[in-house]
Amino acid sequence: MLFHSSVRQELARSFGATLVVLVTVVMTMTLIRTLGQASRGSFNPSDVMLVMGYTVLAYMPTILTMSLFIAIFGTLSRMYRDSEMVIWFGSGKGLAALLKPLFRFAWPVLLVVMALALLVLPWSNNKIEVLKEQYERRGDIERVEPGQFQESAGGKRVFFVEKNAGGKESGANVFIATTEFGKESVTSARSGQVQRVEHDRFLMLSQGQRLENEVGKTEFKISEFEQYGTRIGTDALSSSDFVPVNTRATHELLKDLSPQNLGELSWRLGLFLAAINFVIIGTAVSSVNPRVGRSANLVFSLFAFVLYNNLLNLGQNWIASGQFTFGGYMLGLHGSVFLLGVFWVAKGHNAWNWRSLPGFATSPLQGKVR
Repeated sequence: MLFHSSVRQELARSFGATLVVLVTVVMTMTLIRTLGQASRGSFNPSDVMLVMGYTVLAYMPTILTMSLFIAIFGTLSRMYRDSEMVIWFGSGKGLAALLKPLFRFAWPVLLVVMALALLVLPWSNNKIEVLKEQYERRGDIERVEPGQFQESAGGKRVFFVEKNAGGKESGANVFIATTEFGKESVTSARSGQVQRVEHDRFLMLSQGQRLENEVGKTEFKISEFEQYGTRIGTDALSSSDFVPVNTRATHELLKDLSPQNLGELSWRLGLFLAAINFVIIGTAVSSVNPRVGRSANLVFSLFAFVLYNNLLNLGQNWIASGQFTFGGYMLGLHGSVFLLGVFWVAKGHNAWNWRSLPGFATSPLQGKVR
């Protein structure tokens, strides 16, 4: 039908423009936040663009859903404002008949949202965690920058190297302040070099002195040395046994239906189900009075979107903590929103109002001045 084709074309233009704007905004906000995290030592500064890309990719299901919702609301509300919906209704079609062209346009977007939520989302979260863990678990020597005081991975040591004399694994005028096992020590040396002994790495210092005392006491022990070695870590990065639930693949969550895994699964499936419901909600809330304007409906639509996504987050936590069951919450939230949206569309399709309900009918004599 020509009308269906024109609606889909306008939806495509509106969806594309909205998607570009939202992606640009999210990328800008993510870049600022990622730069802040890199400055605090959470990520390697050279990995900022990678982390930003993975983060934006994790936000894409929500961005696509919001773009689709705004496109539907904007297109249909414009049709109401320009009285095109009057022609549509005058041809014998109702509001529910618009769902067919809307879903014909939306189904590829819905499939992409499902693929992103179930497959790409855990992959991108895992990449971010790997980059973060690798940077946090890097050796103490890799943390040292010439001319800067740098804290070790565990926060127990502070290093300072004036310059690198022969590469990254050697330096001159080395300073190390250590606090561990109830003792404080300050070690300085004219030079230092990294040596490997089996799987361990040692920093061998030459021509220096060491000041040591116990915490809370005033007695100091001073010693001078020609050679002094201190263990600085291992060659291989040890992997953590703890795997964040948001980085686990969907098929792994299905194999172990623990409350935490069910909570994460409810979030991923909820992104897809929410996208379907927002197509119906966007159709329902787009009905506006041309004489009044669409500001109230727009504010309500944005509020509904934010509320729905917050309920997804809360549901994930509630299921993980055992306060709600997976099936009960999914049916209660998404099922109720679906029924509410269908009822709202049916109300506009059949022009229902409170006065048409039994018991609300008014007699012809009511309202007259007596």
